Amino acid sequence: MPTLEEEISRRRTFAIISHPDAGKTTLTEKFLLYGGAIAQAGEVKGKRAKAATSDWMEIEKQRGISVTSSVMQFQHNGFCINILDTPGHQDFSEDTYRTLMAADSAVMVIDGAKGVEPQTRKLFKVCALRHIPIFTFINKMDRETRDPLELCEEVERELGIDTYAVNWPIGCGKEFAGVYDREKQRILFFSGETRGKKVNSMEVALEDPTLDETLGTEKAAKLRDEVELLGAGRDFDMQAVRNGTLSPVFFGSALTTFGVEPFLEEFLRMTTAPLPRVSDQGEVDVFSPDFSAFVFKIQANMNKAHRDRLAFMRICSGKFERDTEYYHVQSGKKLRLSQPQTMMAAEREIVEEAYAGDIIGVFDPGLFAIGDTITVPGKKFRYSGIPTFEPEHFMRVSPKDTMKRKQFIKGTEQIAQEGAIQIFKIPGAGLEEVIVGVVGTLQFDVFEYRMKNEYNVDLRMTSLPYDHLRLIESMDCHPDEIVLCTGAAVLQDFRDRYLLAFDGEWSVGFLTKHNPGLVLADTLSV
Repeated sequence: MPTLEEEISRRRTFAIISHPDAGKTTLTEKFLLYGGAIAQAGEVKGKRAKAATSDWMEIEKQRGISVTSSVMQFQHNGFCINILDTPGHQDFSEDTYRTLMAADSAVMVIDGAKGVEPQTRKLFKVCALRHIPIFTFINKMDRETRDPLELCEEVERELGIDTYAVNWPIGCGKEFAGVYDREKQRILFFSGETRGKKVNSMEVALEDPTLDETLGTEKAAKLRDEVELLGAGRDFDMQAVRNGTLSPVFFGSALTTFGVEPFLEEFLRMTTAPLPRVSDQGEVDVFSPDFSAFVFKIQANMNKAHRDRLAFMRICSGKFERDTEYYHVQSGKKLRLSQPQTMMAAEREIVEEAYAGDIIGVFDPGLFAIGDTITVPGKKFRYSGIPTFEPEHFMRVSPKDTMKRKQFIKGTEQIAQEGAIQIFKIPGAGLEEVIVGVVGTLQFDVFEYRMKNEYNVDLRMTSLPYDHLRLIESMDCHPDEIVLCTGAAVLQDFRDRYLLAFDGEWSVGFLTKHNPGLVLADTLSV
């Protein structure tokens, strides 16, 4: 029977990040295919295409985009792999940021024709702040792409990280024939292109004269020259990879599966086992026998039949056992986590045990919040908080049918607790209407869709002029007496804290000048 250390050491927990449409969800599907978790990969787009496994929300299947992070666990070559597939669209960046807090490493997918795109830069910065290893997969080599050397140089220039090409593409577009493995000094030719299926490969040494016959003399010579040029670059440094200062680069096509299997094999070999986490009482040893975890995501209504709510936990140390008593630090309550589950997007499986590095979902009766810590009784440390992001768009929202007030309150509160939106109220007013704040406007569409389909409530939504929100740290008067400028309002969150919403940073000067004693926080705290 494996020891605790052996079980934890074989865990790999990583997020997949990219700009929208770079192929992130398609790559996830192919990982699941090679791991034996699915028999046929689903494409993300296309009217007749099978929906991607990781896109479980109905709106995701309809629009062909990921709007919420999904969690998938599968076994492959002795590893237990936890994949966190994140939304690429910038409007859902909050969900992505929170998910990255639960990852030990990241796979950054880049479109070979477009290179480094705006959302890639944003997500990379979050990874860099945590110094987690970042592996680059340059995708869509089955299409016409930019020069591979130019792409590597752009990653270094734009993101400030060194690169090392682990393999090298042989052509692109219709002429993409495979990749050259630099360490093993072999060429992998791919054949049997069938979308959604595994592909075959054959090996040919770089010096083999049959290479000229297979590629043609000119292409073979070009490949040999490029490989020689790569040899003059920097050496591979595993420590730099694990420090997050060197990104191993792989080339391939997630759609046709060219290069995916060698990438997965090398990635699992290079990436780390679960890393220790920082708490308010110092670093927590991942191999400690004491179970601990933090909540990084809450999702309601994944199961239409039960309308339940799951809290997703990243296990940070020790071993989780079903029907064991644990301690919820924030509430000070002891609890037994009900029906612990591992995930395959919306599919679930009850688990008896799980280890550091694993992601589990537990039934949430309304107790958990994002960032909460769960430990064994007697331990009261808290893991570092997950940041709350300032909303940039606001709407006044109320139900069209006033008879559905209860459903309206329940829906808005539950979706807000997931972190998908932030809700506020006008001080002294009832809950017949709320102010909804989001980072990106597409979140309004998802919110409206979910309220209609999950809570049967049609909404009346009116846009508001605010684009900034600040927490009031202190004030010398009652909130009703604050002197406001045009386009500003006092709001209250559901923790009864007062905030100021306003239009434009210039308003801060007016508000502080006309309200002596008013102190505004720079950011929203958790």
